[in-house]
Amino acid sequence: MKFSLLVPVILLGAMSAAFGADPAPPEGMVFIRGGIFSMGSNDGETDEKPVHEVKVKPFFMDRTPVTNAEFEAFTKAAKYVTTAEHVLTSKEIPGLLPEFEGKTLGICFRPSKGVTDLRDSGQWWKPEIGANWRHPDGPGTDLKGREKHPVVHVSWDDAVAYCKWAGKRLPTEAEFEFAARGGLEGARYAWGNEFNPGGKWMANTWQGKFPEANSGEDGYRNTSPVGSYQPNGFGLFDMAGNVWEWCSDWYLPDFYARSPKENPQGPDTSFDPNEPGVMKRVTRGGSWMCAENYCRGYRPAARMKTAPDTGLQDTGFRCVKDLP
Repeated sequence: MKFSLLVPVILLGAMSAAFGADPAPPEGMVFIRGGIFSMGSNDGETDEKPVHEVKVKPFFMDRTPVTNAEFEAFTKAAKYVTTAEHVLTSKEIPGLLPEFEGKTLGICFRPSKGVTDLRDSGQWWKPEIGANWRHPDGPGTDLKGREKHPVVHVSWDDAVAYCKWAGKRLPTEAEFEFAARGGLEGARYAWGNEFNPGGKWMANTWQGKFPEANSGEDGYRNTSPVGSYQPNGFGLFDMAGNVWEWCSDWYLPDFYARSPKENPQGPDTSFDPNEPGVMKRVTRGGSWMCAENYCRGYRPAARMKTAPDTGLQDTGFRCVKDLP
């Protein structure tokens, strides 16, 4: 009996010696062991194809998106001014509308009825004077009670600045999808194949017909405090829903056809057929604005793209860190 109990202990010790113990992650981060997975989806959007095998090296990842409180600490320490807080001038931006001269400008979501073409996001995204991360829903709103909500209205440039200050970086698109899947190879969602298992909401998404009205059946009609839903298999929160999250990669709709198999860093250029003249970076994870009738971005394979100088009311970020 004693021998039989000792055998697994010996085996575990041998395995530990062979593979080594997982490194302790920095505070607020999770160790992602890395590995090989099937990236993309054959039943999603065109830019999610083809499904292809990718190997990701180990890394650390923030357990949650960066919160308003964390971002505020950064802006104070670094005396940083975000893209949306810079005053606009026609000298710097030719063609700037007169009503925006000398103002700061953010882009906010506004419900819209009677929408027949969901490809035209200008029907619900509206420029809002004075909207930024401190005033997420526009002038007259603030961060009181939202300290633990993910920061929004941050551009890719803002996110990169925070990462550098924190000694981290943005995740690659491959790292994000690998981490979002949480070890569930090929699953439709970060938690499995059923959207509401047992009637339970698994992420902060849109309930109802987008963009008319969000019923808030999941408890939220906008962002939610980070960690409000259960973590995925890697112990990461909000990898689906709540806010889209910036990745380091440029966006190309057909990049998967020639993507490197090991630690892909994305293409060296960008093209969006919907806006051919605008270079864009990848965002991942979906947001509270993702609905069954619009984008379904809460799927691990889903891709989105945004100009790097643009911050939106549903876009934030989290950081990763390389192993020493």
